[in-house]
Amino acid sequence: MTPLGIQLSLSFLWAFLVALFAVPSIIYIAHLKNMLDTPNVRTVHESLTPRLGGVAVFAGFMSALTIFADLSNGIQQLLAGCIVLFFVGLKDDLVSISVSKKFVGQLLATGIVMIMADVRLTSFQGILGIHELPVGISYAFTFLVIVGITNAINLIDGLDGLAGSIVLIIVSTFGYYFMRYGGASYGNYVFVSVCLIGGMLGFLRYNFHRATIFMGDTGSLVCGFIVSVLTIQFIEMGLKVGQPFGSSAPSVAAGILFVPLFDTLRVFIVRMMAGRSPFAPDKNHVHHRILAMGFQQISTVMLLGLLNLVVILFVINFADLGNTVLIGALVGFSLLLSVFLGVYRSRSAEQRVAS
Repeated sequence: MTPLGIQLSLSFLWAFLVALFAVPSIIYIAHLKNMLDTPNVRTVHESLTPRLGGVAVFAGFMSALTIFADLSNGIQQLLAGCIVLFFVGLKDDLVSISVSKKFVGQLLATGIVMIMADVRLTSFQGILGIHELPVGISYAFTFLVIVGITNAINLIDGLDGLAGSIVLIIVSTFGYYFMRYGGASYGNYVFVSVCLIGGMLGFLRYNFHRATIFMGDTGSLVCGFIVSVLTIQFIEMGLKVGQPFGSSAPSVAAGILFVPLFDTLRVFIVRMMAGRSPFAPDKNHVHHRILAMGFQQISTVMLLGLLNLVVILFVINFADLGNTVLIGALVGFSLLLSVFLGVYRSRSAEQRVAS
């Protein structure tokens, strides 16, 4: 095994074991101090459950990355942003905070990586005929991308093992390409991927149905933030290194993030069409709709994971078609999927009324 392979193996093992051994202690303390998530009309679980699993994921990820990885090329600032969001999520899991306070935390974390590490999207790479972006637009669009992806991962955390499984698929895909093509500029981001995979697998041991602990905002905000930075660096790698997908990198990245992006955009549009706030919580997420069809929690998670994998394979194999065709295909598929979910929902509602 190469020295890099040994380092990656050790970082994975460290993150995995720290998370694996931390979770039982967190569960014990949460029950002892009554820090439990109470079931309500929006949730699927039926019993009091701790929601501090993100603490274990963060502990494994953070310790492994700082011990084994080269922290240059923006990773040091990524860690700083993760620490900010960790404490924002921790406070929300313990006492619940307002959306505006969460947004301030995301603004601060995004500012750290954008301004201090210059992690930003610098080009649309030909989408809508736009190439290089003016600096102001580059910062504004990058901010929207980071906050959007962070919240997309946060919003999909609605079933046992769902957010963790989707994050694993996304991060594993990015990690593979950073390892193959990253070089000196982006190669160390494979450690970010591997450390998060290790921490997440250690946590998922306790999070699949029936979960004894949830990720909570502590985990979903941190994981969403890491995924957003990996996405930006993956797209920029296509522009600057020319590998692996060149100018098609933005549409390939959208395909890799398909399930969380589709779910977030769909629920926002449905809520606004109904005259409600896009941030008003409901049970209209894609996993709620699949559960309504009669699927169990585990099969719903597997179905959404498989859906994400199929879309990833599609965009990777057809990357040569370019951004316009790929984005058109993703939008078309999203519309078909939305219509299917909507039609099935109305039919199931009619059947309930009839019965």
